[in-house]
Amino acid sequence: MQRRPALIALAVAAAFAASGGLTACRRAAKPGATALAPGATVLAVGDSITYGTGAPDGASYPAELARLTGWQVVNAGVPGDTAAQVLARLPALLAEHQPALVILGAGGNDFLRRLPEADVEAALRRAIGLARGAGSQVVLVGVPRPTVAARLGATLEDHPLFERLARELGLPLHGGGWARVLGDASLRSDAIHANAAGYRAFAEGLAARLREAGLWR
Repeated sequence: MQRRPALIALAVAAAFAASGGLTACRRAAKPGATALAPGATVLAVGDSITYGTGAPDGASYPAELARLTGWQVVNAGVPGDTAAQVLARLPALLAEHQPALVILGAGGNDFLRRLPEADVEAALRRAIGLARGAGSQVVLVGVPRPTVAARLGATLEDHPLFERLARELGLPLHGGGWARVLGDASLRSDAIHANAAGYRAFAEGLAARLREAGLWR
């Protein structure tokens, strides 16, 4: 009778080893994430830093991300859009493109115009709900908040609502990407937009985050 637990333990260990053990677990996609196939349609929706303002045509982060991943990345950035305007455009975009993944980055114009934080959060929540309801996976992109320190040239930081929202809704968050780019004068075309090198750097960081989240292999 005393040998039975030991035998069971050995059997479990053998089965685990046969299945690849810890190595297989580490290589698996993150829970809830489905890796996108080559050529999959991805919708990048947002404002001017999604559109690529400040860089030549073809140098936006969606274009750079497409080159890195082999996905069909639709650039749905509109300069000047608030989170509410992004939300208003989203249903038609989802219906037209039926994306496997939505990369949602909005709120910067709201912060610059000092619109209520609660309105930004509500619009982002609704946009996430619409995308998920359409069968798309969603990645949220953090956006820096304007502060006195930022105006004085100190390091930028994302507005905390993005981390809070991602944690609450169980979303992958690409945090700090724009803060790092826009905090580096060599990667900016002006105070609030990247240059071509900045958009490329952002796309590379985002691609790494997508791989970490199990969405890109």
